[in-house]
Amino acid sequence: MRHATEHAGVADIANVANVANVATVTDVATAELESVLRGGPFHVALRAAIAARGLPLQRVQHHLSRYGVKVGVTSLSYWQQGARRPQRPESLRAVRALEEILQLPDESLIRLLAEADEQAGPERPVGRSYRSVVEASGVLERLLTELEVPLDGGVHTVGHHERVRVGPRRELLGRESQHIVRAHKDGVDRYVAVHHGDPGCAPERMAVRALENCRSGRVRWDHDTGVLVAELLFDTRLHSGDTFLFRYGFDDGTAGACTEYVRGFHSTGGQYALQVRFDERALPARCHRFTQPSAAAPRSGRQTLPLSGLHRSVHLVEPRVRTGIVGIGWDWE
Repeated sequence: MRHATEHAGVADIANVANVANVATVTDVATAELESVLRGGPFHVALRAAIAARGLPLQRVQHHLSRYGVKVGVTSLSYWQQGARRPQRPESLRAVRALEEILQLPDESLIRLLAEADEQAGPERPVGRSYRSVVEASGVLERLLTELEVPLDGGVHTVGHHERVRVGPRRELLGRESQHIVRAHKDGVDRYVAVHHGDPGCAPERMAVRALENCRSGRVRWDHDTGVLVAELLFDTRLHSGDTFLFRYGFDDGTAGACTEYVRGFHSTGGQYALQVRFDERALPARCHRFTQPSAAAPRSGRQTLPLSGLHRSVHLVEPRVRTGIVGIGWDWE
């Protein structure tokens, strides 16, 4: 799925929620472990088992390597978030090893996987989970702290036109933004753009492009969550009330199939337009728009969007954005 915002990951990740403290999560997982092992789903059971044993994912990965199974920490994270489901033979070997490492009954996790496959049918990438958004929120705060950037960058959006490209492998190739901002304090000379890639992405391989009226500054990323933060430096210092237009982009293409693009807003006002263009070799079966008050709330406002045959694109326009999330999703089959 995908996924990004300026100054607020895919779903206003700087302001989504506070992460529950580790002790509370551990207590709940221990108490509910037996129940979720019976009823699932798989990712909840795996997360509860890991929490009940008090093992960080790096230790889980280390134990798996002793069984001769190689699984990345990122994959383990996505498995317990529900963003990915182990299906390849090597991954299923890892699940059986996890049952021993986490001291679970034989076939307990494998059975939950089989039940999920029966219910879901063919594998389809799922949207980013609320848990992953919360984790990304903490990472974003850390990266902004490293750059000594306040959450309030001193500007607000007047207009934003975003173009997203989906490639022949159904992957998020990248996005380009034309942004108009107005300063609400003196001395603003930069903007911090945040890209939150799809599960499995490699932010260290992404490229930041300063296209008009700005130049690239410092860049920071976090591999496990796929969050990338980039400074865009203006050629002038703004006074309060000044407007400024600039254009920039992110080249991605490092993850698997993408099924949606979402944008989060932590304040109201300004126009937003989103256009998603598909490669002619990978056209979706259906497209729709949706809204969401917050990452934890159910989605609503679903509306079918026609795919332009000539330009292979869909779009939406928000004349005046509201706090929350808006996005475009699509089905490949």
